[in-house]
Amino acid sequence: MRLTSLKFISEKREKDFAKLNIHTAEELIKHFPRAYLDLTRPTQLADAYHNDVVLTVCEVLNVEMNRYSKRPVVKALCQQGGIIFEAVWFNQPYVASKLLPGEYLFYGRVQNKYGYGCRIVNPSFERAEEAARLKGIIPVYPLAGSLTQGVVRAAVKDALSKAVCHSLIPQPLCEKYGLIPLERAYAMVHSPQSEKDIKAGSDRIAVEEYFLLISAFKVIKGGRDDARVNRYCVTGEDVRAFISRFPFPFTEGQKNAVNEIFANLHSPHTMNRLLQGDVGSGKTAVALTGIYMAVKSGYQAAMIAPTEVLARQNAALAERYFPDFKVRTLTGSTPAAEKRKIKEELASGGADIVCGTHAVLTEDVAFKALALAVCDEQHRFGVAQRSSLTGKGFGCDVLVMSATPIPRTLSLIFYGDLDVTTIKDKPRSRQEITTAVISEKKYGAMLRYVEERAAAGEQTYFVCPKIEGDEEGTVMSVTELFGELKEKMPGVRIALLHGKMRDRQKNEIMAAFKNGEYDCLVSTTVVEVGIDVPAATTMIIYNAERFGLSQLHQLRGRVGRGEKKSYCFLLLGADTEETRERMAVMKNSSDGFEIAEADLKIRGGGDFLGTRQSGRVLSELKNLRYDVSAVFTAKAVSDEAFSGGFDAGLLTRVAIAKYESLKDVVLN
Repeated sequence: MRLTSLKFISEKREKDFAKLNIHTAEELIKHFPRAYLDLTRPTQLADAYHNDVVLTVCEVLNVEMNRYSKRPVVKALCQQGGIIFEAVWFNQPYVASKLLPGEYLFYGRVQNKYGYGCRIVNPSFERAEEAARLKGIIPVYPLAGSLTQGVVRAAVKDALSKAVCHSLIPQPLCEKYGLIPLERAYAMVHSPQSEKDIKAGSDRIAVEEYFLLISAFKVIKGGRDDARVNRYCVTGEDVRAFISRFPFPFTEGQKNAVNEIFANLHSPHTMNRLLQGDVGSGKTAVALTGIYMAVKSGYQAAMIAPTEVLARQNAALAERYFPDFKVRTLTGSTPAAEKRKIKEELASGGADIVCGTHAVLTEDVAFKALALAVCDEQHRFGVAQRSSLTGKGFGCDVLVMSATPIPRTLSLIFYGDLDVTTIKDKPRSRQEITTAVISEKKYGAMLRYVEERAAAGEQTYFVCPKIEGDEEGTVMSVTELFGELKEKMPGVRIALLHGKMRDRQKNEIMAAFKNGEYDCLVSTTVVEVGIDVPAATTMIIYNAERFGLSQLHQLRGRVGRGEKKSYCFLLLGADTEETRERMAVMKNSSDGFEIAEADLKIRGGGDFLGTRQSGRVLSELKNLRYDVSAVFTAKAVSDEAFSGGFDAGLLTRVAIAKYESLKDVVLN
């Protein structure tokens, strides 16, 4: 149903909704509130702390806009109970025409330090007389263009009465598991009468979406013939001899992983194994041992990585440990003539091992006898991409690796078809990393420390959550930070890296940093899946509260790979009770699986398995705060739906449709 069929939605407003990727009434009801206003509990600014998000009534005295800055800034001079303060909107020029002198209800983040007194940043606002007509708990939606909260609320209310949102969970199962009607759940989220309504509605919607996702996985993974085709002749003595080539003894975790892979490859069934281990736990050494089992048995092996630098790093290791076998590197930047030669060698059997990127997945890459496919940092590859690689062999064995710890309960849901191997211990040579939260007062001292480390030949990562466009005025962007650091540390060689750069440029910068041509790398999370830089001893993360704990731990693992003492410094943009609890976990634990379980417990499934980590897969759940128990309920419902004689045809069609939408999506 087109949006223009709803009340108050003109073609102009339809275009504004399109900026939010909303084109139909069905999509509109999935545009969930980013926050709620509890009109029964307004706050006085005198009682607010720095970074509190408050609902408050104030008087706007005058409004002005600076049109000559890089980004338009609207400022309003306001007062409340004798306190004069400023309200500021970044990159929202339309506010200047909508905000007039008078009494308003503001909802936004308070800042009362950094030298500019008290101010509220990017608050939502309503005229007091209009807000007086609102009662109870009011939704606050993400906006775009000329849309206002009133327009979106009215449109959502109309859409709820017209959009079709029938549940695909069989009715007997809805009754058995006490699932409220889906239409009611959407109404509870958009028009809640209490906090309980918000939670109950969010949980029900999450159950529906995870039910479809888990059912899709069942169809994708079902019906696979896993009878062994390739026969491995490598012996235990051969494997022990290969392991002795490494300059370090394998940990018990690594030995167990090797034994499980060895048993897999000699079993009657094809291997489909997830190898997960903390950062620095030695997964690559285990994977190389698995590759040895394949090539020693006369087969070929392929190892793909998400970045060219990581692929070349893997290739360098393979060349070191496989002197008797032909190793080739195939990436997007490989010269055309060399590509043709490598493809000919793979097709004829002249090359035994290929390490590469997505370039290995192209249709014109064929193998003579591919038996083992290894995906490094598997969460960066979609289902179809992994299938494309294994499809180049016959009865191909699969080993996927992940350094992002997944709580065991969730791995059973999303990797139920995989044998899971977990390496919990770390190599003895691995450095412990000291983690600390840096206050504003110590920021200058931290930069002086970075300068000292640079002079000593050590390197530093600076990581920001955004590339540019600080929408709230509280988040440091990578481009802004790069400029600031260049000014504050003129004697330090600093490079900038982010996801919008061309692949060739990114590879060149990462390689230059690894080679010591830069002292500092200012980056977004593209370094999360990074290269081994032994000279990097300091990781500095801005707005750390905006990252999941597992991602913070992954970033922290970029340092501590050499002999020097390493540190991770966390800078906060918001200091809430939950943030303090989460940062305490980071400071006190170095166990990635313990950290993942803690993050799951503190923030629930909405953040751990949210859209940031699962691409478009769970985009329908954006902004919902649901409990992880909803995921387990969805798993139980899906299991029973597929095994209990319900309409499997419908479930299969829905799941296949879902799979089609996952083809190019990064799955976690």
